[in-house]
Amino acid sequence: MLPAVVKLCCGISYPHLRSLAGLQRTAVAVIGKELTHLQRWGRVQPHMSTHGGIKYNAPGPEDVKPLKEDQDFCVKQGQEAMRKALCMLEDTKGWKVEFTESEGEVICSKVVAGAGKVFRLEAVLEASVEELYDLLFVRVEEMHQWNPSIQQIKVLKHVGPETIITHEVSAETAGNRIGQRDFLSVRHSRKQKSSVYLGGAAIQLASFPPQAGFVRAEDGPTCIIIQALGDETGKSRFTWLLNMDVKGWLPKSIVNQALPRAQLDFTRHLRRRLTARATLG
Repeated sequence: MLPAVVKLCCGISYPHLRSLAGLQRTAVAVIGKELTHLQRWGRVQPHMSTHGGIKYNAPGPEDVKPLKEDQDFCVKQGQEAMRKALCMLEDTKGWKVEFTESEGEVICSKVVAGAGKVFRLEAVLEASVEELYDLLFVRVEEMHQWNPSIQQIKVLKHVGPETIITHEVSAETAGNRIGQRDFLSVRHSRKQKSSVYLGGAAIQLASFPPQAGFVRAEDGPTCIIIQALGDETGKSRFTWLLNMDVKGWLPKSIVNQALPRAQLDFTRHLRRRLTARATLG
């Protein structure tokens, strides 16, 4: 959900990926196939605007059409996505540690039937539950200001106080001209005692079809859990289940390396944002 936090195409910028035999060559070959596929189906436009020397065709506010879908349907989609994601997290069997970082982040993975490989990040953040809820849900449209992996997030519709429909565009990365994805998602929030749950998944709406020039990726049922950390005022336990299908022609071996690294990148940018916010008071 959340995040198009993926550094698509993907992780080759990370040294540990460059050292994996054959992966870089495989990625280059697959990227060529993906570009050919996109051109064949008219998804890459010959006349696009440029940003930093890289082509893209992001929809502007004038391109966003009002959504007419039933509100109850959207709310139920968000609630069901959260329920499924929480079930994945509550099943403690089969998780394998992928990374343990110096700041305390731990990323584990497991293969889930019907979802493929999913990733769970756990960390402790120097922020209250309300601060994180504000940054990650209430002010989600501002996320691109502190997370360079995101070009823009637009709230297309508020469906009651706890559910929103968003369109998200991931940012270009150096050396990757076709890696941008867009996401159409339903995001649902729930507050319970000293915790906040943020769930979501891809949603398909006739009023907002895939955009020209992008591969539309899909979040599977995914969620973030923010819990107050005992008696330590101003600290929260942050748990994030990432479940994503990036679509396109990218091999799973590369995607499965890029996704957990993208989680670490997101958490690093979030820490910096929290530090800057605390400094400004």
